[in-house]
Amino acid sequence: MPFKAGVFRSFLIPFMLAFLLQACASESYIVLLENPDGHTGAVTVSGEKGKQLIKKAGDGALLDGSQAPAPVAADKIREDFGEAMAARPKVPKRFILYFQIDTTLTAESEGQLPTIIAEAASRPAVDISVVGHTDTMGKADENAALALVRATLVANLLKEKGLKYHNMTVESHGERNLLILTPNEVYEPKNRRVEVSVR
Repeated sequence: MPFKAGVFRSFLIPFMLAFLLQACASESYIVLLENPDGHTGAVTVSGEKGKQLIKKAGDGALLDGSQAPAPVAADKIREDFGEAMAARPKVPKRFILYFQIDTTLTAESEGQLPTIIAEAASRPAVDISVVGHTDTMGKADENAALALVRATLVANLLKEKGLKYHNMTVESHGERNLLILTPNEVYEPKNRRVEVSVR
C-alpha cells in the first residue's frame, strides 16, 4: 500500500494514526496501533470508495475506503507519525497501597510513596486521584468512613513528603469496587487499599 507524507491527526482509544495528504486525499491513511496496555481495538474507515475494518495493530487503510487493510512498516509509521507519537501525553499510572486492618499502611506500601512522588514530578500539571477502599468486614457506612480516612491519610503523607500537583481528589469507595470479590463480613487484605492514580 503506497503512503506519502503530509499532515496528521491522532486518536488514542483505539490508538490510531490518520495521515492526511494536503494534495491527494485519496492517499491519506489510518494506522491502528496497540494501546499502552497491549490491547488493540478496531476502527472502521468509511470513505467515498468503500468501508474497511482495521482490527490488527500495525495495519493501515486508505481514508477513501478503497483498499483492504494492509501492514504498514514500522519505519514508515515512525517516519510519518513520529512527531505525533512523541507528543502523546504519558499514560496514567496507578499505584495500589495496602493497609493492615486499621489505618496503618503495610511497610511495602509505605515504601511506594517516594515512587509515587517521583512519577508525579515527571509530569506537567499533574492530576492525582486518591481513592480509599475496605473489605466487607463491618457495616457499609463505617467502611465508607474508614476508606475516606485511609485515602486522606495517604494524600496527607504524599503532601508531607513533597508531592507537587495541580489538582488532587480524595474520595471513598468503602466496600464497593472490591479488588477480590467476597461475601459480606470477610477479611480480605487485598481489598483494604488506597488506589492512587497519577495523570
